[in-house]
Amino acid sequence: MTAVGHGRLIGVGFRRWKRANLAPILRSQAGALAFVRDVAALRRLAPTAADTLFWWSAAPPEGVAEFARDRGLPTLRLEDGFFRSVGLGSDLIPPASLVLDRTGLYFDPRTPSDLETLLLTADFGAEECARAQAVRAFIVEHGLTKYNLEPRRPARWAPQGRRVILVPGQVEDDASIRFGCTDVRTNAGLLQTARAEAPDAFIVYKPHPDVLSGNRRGRMALAEAGRWADHIETDLSVISAIEAADEVHVMTSQAGFDALLRGKKVVTHGQPFYAGWGLTDDRAQGGEALKRRSRHLTLDQLVAGALLRYPLYWDAAQGRPTSCEAVLHALQHQRDALESRGQLDALRSGFWRRQGRKLRTLVSSALRAN
Repeated sequence: MTAVGHGRLIGVGFRRWKRANLAPILRSQAGALAFVRDVAALRRLAPTAADTLFWWSAAPPEGVAEFARDRGLPTLRLEDGFFRSVGLGSDLIPPASLVLDRTGLYFDPRTPSDLETLLLTADFGAEECARAQAVRAFIVEHGLTKYNLEPRRPARWAPQGRRVILVPGQVEDDASIRFGCTDVRTNAGLLQTARAEAPDAFIVYKPHPDVLSGNRRGRMALAEAGRWADHIETDLSVISAIEAADEVHVMTSQAGFDALLRGKKVVTHGQPFYAGWGLTDDRAQGGEALKRRSRHLTLDQLVAGALLRYPLYWDAAQGRPTSCEAVLHALQHQRDALESRGQLDALRSGFWRRQGRKLRTLVSSALRAN
């Protein structure tokens, strides 16, 4: 991601804690940075053609898209990168990577995103693909994930020679499901479909960490999941589960991308950014995004686009943008250090402890804003 330009970056509708987390990163991308609450405050700020408006996720705050269109202002949509942090974003932990997308967002297949256009049109040379291969090898070797929270012990399942299918759960009100799925739109529906397709398989269901934490909606009663799953995995990391599986069935989960990095067969029932390039078994064939993705990619080309070119990576200690490789190394060192001191579990468990940490972040961001 390159710098936006010399004008202002103006964010609309951000809470104070998110402003505090994002401000250092975004100041590196523009001549100046401002935040406003809503479109009324935006009018008072009087943006010019040199300024860029931005908001979080796919849906703009009320009236902002029309304001930008009427005045011919460029816009950006922000989201977390694919390898984000040690700890959950929903626990208000700052990101080490962001995506700043001018045309859409990678999880919203209704319109092309910068990532989709990049993957459709970019020339990925041998040197860049070799770099992508090295990045992929590092991720696999060190078991890195988006949040890097869960124990990385080997799975102790007993499939008794049966094919193992992993079904990662998702937050069911997630935009990627609302916009990217057709027939299968719930965790229960995904489990039922996997069981119907593979009645003799050993199916493992892994609930999403944000749902288990209580931060997001979508919790399916474990007893209900047990109607279709042979095992419900609530302890091991998604990577340990992927490594023990023969294939992974997803709606739009990033776990499908994690599985591709590890050479597993991936079946998609939605339109995630990694589907439609000849690397996955895609079932949502009526999806508009899959129709647009007419190019076949190698796995290293996909990694080059999604991890090397698309996100903006941030070194918080140095206060400056950095490389994908540097962030991956930093996440590995931070996670391993916490794990060695027995402190990693404190980031993912203990409701009141996590609430206290979130409260401290909220107070700190409020003080910085005053």
